[in-house]
Amino acid sequence: MRRPLYGWLVADAISLTGTRISMLAVPLFVLEQTGSATRTGLVALAEMLPLVLSKVLGGPVIDRVGPRRVAITCDLGSLLVVAAVPLLFDLGLLSFVGLLALVAVAGALRGPGDAAKHAMIPALVDQAGVPMERATGLAGTVERTASMLGAGLGGLLVAALGAQNALLLDAASFGLSAAVLAWATVGLRRTTPHPVPGADAGPDPLPYLAQLREGWDFLRRDRVLLGIAVMVSITNLLDAAWSTVLMPVWSVDSGEGAKVLGLLFATFSGASALGSICAATWASRLPRFKVYLVGFLLAGLPRFLVFALDSPVPAIIAVFVVGGFACGFINPVLGAVIFERIPEPLVGRVSSLSSAMCWSLMPLGGLLGGVLIDAVGLTTTLFLVGLAYFAATMLPAVDPHWRELDRRPTPEQPAAQDGMTPSTDRVGTSATTVSG
Repeated sequence: MRRPLYGWLVADAISLTGTRISMLAVPLFVLEQTGSATRTGLVALAEMLPLVLSKVLGGPVIDRVGPRRVAITCDLGSLLVVAAVPLLFDLGLLSFVGLLALVAVAGALRGPGDAAKHAMIPALVDQAGVPMERATGLAGTVERTASMLGAGLGGLLVAALGAQNALLLDAASFGLSAAVLAWATVGLRRTTPHPVPGADAGPDPLPYLAQLREGWDFLRRDRVLLGIAVMVSITNLLDAAWSTVLMPVWSVDSGEGAKVLGLLFATFSGASALGSICAATWASRLPRFKVYLVGFLLAGLPRFLVFALDSPVPAIIAVFVVGGFACGFINPVLGAVIFERIPEPLVGRVSSLSSAMCWSLMPLGGLLGGVLIDAVGLTTTLFLVGLAYFAATMLPAVDPHWRELDRRPTPEQPAAQDGMTPSTDRVGTSATTVSG
């Protein structure tokens, strides 16, 4: 039964494409109506903070209600909230405060919705009978491809229809995603929960706060899961600075302009999609720890240095092709390791907490990049951010716990699904898409 897995991938592709459209349409809509960069930043903050917070708080709900129900419900809610923005604007009823409120609700729905879709992966893999790396590799391919196509489609839609009408299509994408997900996963079996140490064995579930703490306790005790979350939170911070400030400033200062900037983003995303396809095919047979190290060596520091050294555009494109391809292997590998280490009853809570940690510093990325450029200039900032990226991704090379990435579950002991907290010394244990 692979229909649930493939249907989930299609639904995720639709939802992600709509999200990428809104990433262009919302700020352009605010700029069109207010002309204020500050208000545009406030709208972005109003979406991001509830998104991260709801990821943290939604985990127990996902485990209790089930990820499928939460994902479909959040998509339907997002349909109504996103559609309300252009509809209220056309009626003359949308104030800036009202826009902030709607965007905040949209972020609060997207957080648990994305987390719930992510938490469905173990059940989808179990029913489809495919390696975990294949599922996470296909998910990575969908994410990278949607990022590339959604950004281009968003620009065309905004130019042709206007920002507010592009948001209507974004809203429709949530409805279509919910419909496809509901149809494709109607027969998806939920793995029978196993008892977790410390959990209530009776018929009544643990109180909400106790469930939330149970997920956090598991995450903080697992050195590999916690290490991945901390490392990715730092790289996502630096990636946000790179994509939202450093590259745009370079495009202006160098005179290359928006066309070259768009070409570079598309090149990196396209190469990443190709890498994810290859990861879906071969990553289950590759040594994970080496893939991690080589992937970040090629996808990290070189793309900062190539700008800092004032390289010609063809050289930058070559670095982006190599780095993007290598980047496509990272999320499938780390995603597989994460899911293999989390017991079934805790998938929603632990994966939501891990994802929230990965996203937690991203709102500060643009601010970090802007402050550094104003203080020391673009070239020095590129060197500093690139070296910080190198340090954050290569420090695991000297931490022996990270070598557990190569420990795959055996048929006799399927990862951490026995309900026990994985020991860092136990052979046989082995892990939400993570890299930004």
